[in-house]
Amino acid sequence: MVIINGGVTAPKGFTAAGTACGIKKDGKKDLAIVCSEHTATAAGVFTTNVVKGHSLQLTLEHIKDHCAKAVVVNSGNANACIGEQGLKDAKEITALTADILQCKPENILFNSTGVIGQALDMDALRLGIPKAASSLSENGSCDAAQAILTTDLITKEIAVELAINGEKVRIGGMAKGSGMIHPNMATMIGIVTTDANLPPLLLEKALKAAVKTSFNRVSVDGDTSVCDMVVMLANGAVAHTPIQSEEAAFKAFTEALSYVCLSLSKMIAQDGEGATKLIEICAQGAASEEDAYKIVCAVAKSPLVKTAIFGEDANWGRIITAVGYSGAGFDPNAVDISIGGLTVCKNGTALPFDENKAKAILEQKEVSILIQLNEGCFSDRMFTCDFSYDYVKINGSYRS
Repeated sequence: MVIINGGVTAPKGFTAAGTACGIKKDGKKDLAIVCSEHTATAAGVFTTNVVKGHSLQLTLEHIKDHCAKAVVVNSGNANACIGEQGLKDAKEITALTADILQCKPENILFNSTGVIGQALDMDALRLGIPKAASSLSENGSCDAAQAILTTDLITKEIAVELAINGEKVRIGGMAKGSGMIHPNMATMIGIVTTDANLPPLLLEKALKAAVKTSFNRVSVDGDTSVCDMVVMLANGAVAHTPIQSEEAAFKAFTEALSYVCLSLSKMIAQDGEGATKLIEICAQGAASEEDAYKIVCAVAKSPLVKTAIFGEDANWGRIITAVGYSGAGFDPNAVDISIGGLTVCKNGTALPFDENKAKAILEQKEVSILIQLNEGCFSDRMFTCDFSYDYVKINGSYRS
């Protein structure tokens, strides 16, 4: 597998576009389309929040037949909690897009991200959809990646190439997400494309496996929103022998897909609202898979841990405290904790350590925390970021 340029348009048969239609009042791009030349096999993973945006509700219906030609995303407005008008507007957008792209409305997946509780600017979208569709291009990935951003500071896209059954296939992806990020599926949208040929059930299995260790292992602030999804289109544009079983080709494909999803996830954590550091939290030696997950989840969403990392203070007591209230079963007297390779706690007891060395570790842009439970053989990992003063500023004035 090699990393290549191109994002979602790197795979054969895909085009994309991003344009400004006027939903965002600052004139920034706010409407994206990713399109397959031919109807593709589709799979998706969606937010577990009981409240779901109207655009997402429609996509959940459309993806049931595992077929899609295009994904449309608007930013700046979540189209959520509007009532019947929200679903009516979503249906109009998919019908309009389908008419232009010459497919069935059911083959259009639509989502919206931004402020909750405000109706879509349909006049802007009625003009924007034709404008975006007319500019679909093999070079449009970056524009599309820009158009789905909300509070993000950077675009997030990647593409890889690998050999499947003797032919080169590609996987491309883009994502948005900066705040309200936490498993299971937070305020993030991911679109992944491939020119590989897989049946629906295998595509869905590969995507769910990749999401479990990537998008569902990233947290910024512990909040999970209402418009979140990762969808994948596989158009089979490369004439390789189809992947029909969970053998070597499927394993190679899933590993490459996992790499794409993990790369995008780490970009989300690194671009967390107001973030200055990317934090990797690992729990090892847990008695069960569930215990390992509970521990990394608790530490990742602890405001006290995150503010300590921002302040470059090796206050490991906050880490063991979060482990203690995580709900995991463990012996506190067997826990070891290290920060960036520096052991600060052994057998649940403080160790003398060089504060200057700890400070130098915490000054880095990437910080690792390792929690060794010494209870069993299970482990897990979560990516998060620190909490800075800017997080409060950004979210205190989000609507303004």
